[in-house]
Amino acid sequence: MPKVVDHDQRRVALVEATWRIIASHGIEGATMREIATEAGFANGALKPYFPTKDDLLTFAFGHVFKQTNERMAKSTAGHTGLAALRAFCHEILPLDDTRIQEARIVIPFWQKALSDPSKAIVNEESMRQWRSRLLEHLSEARAAGEIQTSVPDADIVGHLMTVVLGAQITALLSPGEHSPARLITQLEGYLQVLSTGD
Repeated sequence: MPKVVDHDQRRVALVEATWRIIASHGIEGATMREIATEAGFANGALKPYFPTKDDLLTFAFGHVFKQTNERMAKSTAGHTGLAALRAFCHEILPLDDTRIQEARIVIPFWQKALSDPSKAIVNEESMRQWRSRLLEHLSEARAAGEIQTSVPDADIVGHLMTVVLGAQITALLSPGEHSPARLITQLEGYLQVLSTGD
């Protein structure tokens, strides 16, 4: 009887192998052969799933986005307003090994998106969803009297997106200056400004 292959599971295994290779060798050093070897597959086994490394990178970005959204849903469940906003941002900030590895995937994807319109569309749709969720939580916080600043919500969301996405870069380039504890302190400082209006 032929072996039943779980194609979704195999794709995820390849993405996880990609994370490990990029962490060790960077995106340019992550060849399809090395990824296949790391995942325990023959080199040719990748082709039906990801004909090119670009295809794999795009899928990996989508997987990171989905994984982050699942964590957000769990961490914000039962929370509204500022508490939900805080929990939402924590799932993007590179605060542990998983989120640091995710940053290692999204940064090279962003680089590709600069010159590839299809990747730029994927990224913008993902970021649009996050901006929408942040606006919802901000609206809840204002209604509950948790936000006192007169800065418009759209500008606050823009600042928060810059903070959490920028942290993915700075935490990788200079981890000593951008430790998880410091990233949390920086976020808390900004939320304090929003809540006091100072």
